[in-house]
Amino acid sequence: MAKTAMDLVQAAKAAIQEISVSQAQQMLNDDSIALDVREPDEFAKGHIADARHIPRGLLEFSVESHPDLQEKTRPVVVYCKSGGRSALATATLQQLGYTNVYSMIGGYDAWSVASNDTE
Repeated sequence: MAKTAMDLVQAAKAAIQEISVSQAQQMLNDDSIALDVREPDEFAKGHIADARHIPRGLLEFSVESHPDLQEKTRPVVVYCKSGGRSALATATLQQLGYTNVYSMIGGYDAWSVASNDTE
């Protein structure tokens, strides 16, 4: 039976670690990297300060050449708009050998409500 996009997101969420906005804020204060996997127009409208940007559709092809993502053990907080794409991206990063990656629950929508920290 064919799977839906939501089936894929649920499978990814079962295989990754998700963190709350407050946990993400603490990690980012402790020198973790924020990775925004939304589309360029979404990123341009606002993002977490100092976030690196690689759209979900380009992640596999771009992440290993990104200068800030060479160290596969450095903590990375992945986010999208609401949490689906970041779950898929986090699972992909794990498959690519990144060992300290976390998907932020609720995505940028939740971050904005909690902190109003935009750039």
